Amino acid sequence: MKSVIGNVITGVFFRLILAVVFLAASAGAQAGFQEGMKAYVTGNYPVALKEFKALAIKGNAVAQFWLGWMYNDGNGMPQDYPLAMSWYRKAAEHGNMEAQFFLGEMYDKGHGVPQDYSQAAVWYRMAATQDSAVAQHRLGVMHAYGLGVSQDDQQAVSWYRKAAEQGNMEAQFNLGAMYRQGKGVPQDYTEALSWYLKAAEQGSMKAQFNLGAMYYKGAGVPQDLVQALKWLGLAAISGHEEAVKSMKMAEARMTPKEIGEAQALAQDWLAQH
Repeated sequence: MKSVIGNVITGVFFRLILAVVFLAASAGAQAGFQEGMKAYVTGNYPVALKEFKALAIKGNAVAQFWLGWMYNDGNGMPQDYPLAMSWYRKAAEHGNMEAQFFLGEMYDKGHGVPQDYSQAAVWYRMAATQDSAVAQHRLGVMHAYGLGVSQDDQQAVSWYRKAAEQGNMEAQFNLGAMYRQGKGVPQDYTEALSWYLKAAEQGSMKAQFNLGAMYYKGAGVPQDLVQALKWLGLAAISGHEEAVKSMKMAEARMTPKEIGEAQALAQDWLAQH
């Protein structure tokens, strides 16, 4: 749950602004929703719960989603997956994209319901068709591994690409991996490098490591030990254990000046990110 919030919360709050204008049924509902959001972001969860619940009971899909979120996350109350699931479902059936994604995730993880990849895929697909990048990525993963859907590398690539083009870091990494391995697409190291770079620039440890390895080997790009050590070093800083070993291999083939250049590039990257 916590790992997903960074990918979706910006979109959620953007839709909340629209919800205040378009989804509230009256001036009173608008005021209630605004009060609920103000209470939520300031940590006054009992008031947020009261305001959201009053609107959710009346059928406001965004309030239903946030009520589900609060029960799912245990904000101001004991965590309650069955109640979270109930409110997510109400919002999802009203077409709320975020609720569709999180309902799918609950089936995916088996939270509050027996794990069911087929049902997870159904709800992920609904959110994905509304351009939810995280749902598109998850659907790609399910096709890649045949979880609740047919194993289909081409479908996996298609969904990864949709999410990657929206900036989803994990999808960018996975799309790069598909190009590197030639799964669902012709093998293309140049394309793999391009997508790894996009993910690496967003801080993907795995992408940074793979990017470093490609520069080290000269796969899809001229061999460049300085760039290799830069990316391997960044992956190592993030905790990638294999990157530490690879750094030693690269350093053994480099001059002290080249090592210094790579370290400076890594420090510059860190300063900018």
